[in-house]
Amino acid sequence: MFRDLVTSEETLRAVVGGEPSEVARRKEIPALDVHARTFIARSPYLLLGTSGPDGRCDVSPKGDAPGFVHVVDDHHLVIPDRPGNKRLDGMRNILANPHVGLLFLVPGNDFTLRVNGRACITRDPAVLRPLETQGKVPLLAIGVEVEEVFLHCARSFRRGRLWDHGTWPGADALPSMPCILYDQTKGAMSLEALEARNAQSLAQLY
Repeated sequence: MFRDLVTSEETLRAVVGGEPSEVARRKEIPALDVHARTFIARSPYLLLGTSGPDGRCDVSPKGDAPGFVHVVDDHHLVIPDRPGNKRLDGMRNILANPHVGLLFLVPGNDFTLRVNGRACITRDPAVLRPLETQGKVPLLAIGVEVEEVFLHCARSFRRGRLWDHGTWPGADALPSMPCILYDQTKGAMSLEALEARNAQSLAQLY
């Protein structure tokens, strides 16, 4: 289907026009400095990238009140596992391959924070207790040993105009999630049942 493929880094560099700048090289740091800590403390949302033993990848969203990710020290952070759909795609990948990539977002900011490292799954009460919210302590958390930290520039956000409310589509731009799931699951549940299930899920966030 695809032709004229780029199959080497040499060709890739030639197409994009050479090497990264000195700033782009040197902005990568091996630990969470004060700026990274501040960004994480303000972030209510992150994307967790993982891959399984067969190389298949997954990106899972994680969100809660700003500061929900607990920074233990300059080299370790903890992400609480809040109730979800129980697919456990990312966690199952971590069991097989601990390497993860995190992308932290702060609403209204066009740049993002990228953190790469090695992850584990913990049920240590001493780690979980500080992650309590709404009176509930998570059953599990993802611990990350930080290896690389760097900011990602604002160009993609500016091009996508992500925070520009004037470009946002209306609520009716897409079918509802229950409607989409009804089509995709070939009617495994009735639309009414899916709508009730979705409403109940959103009413019980913790």
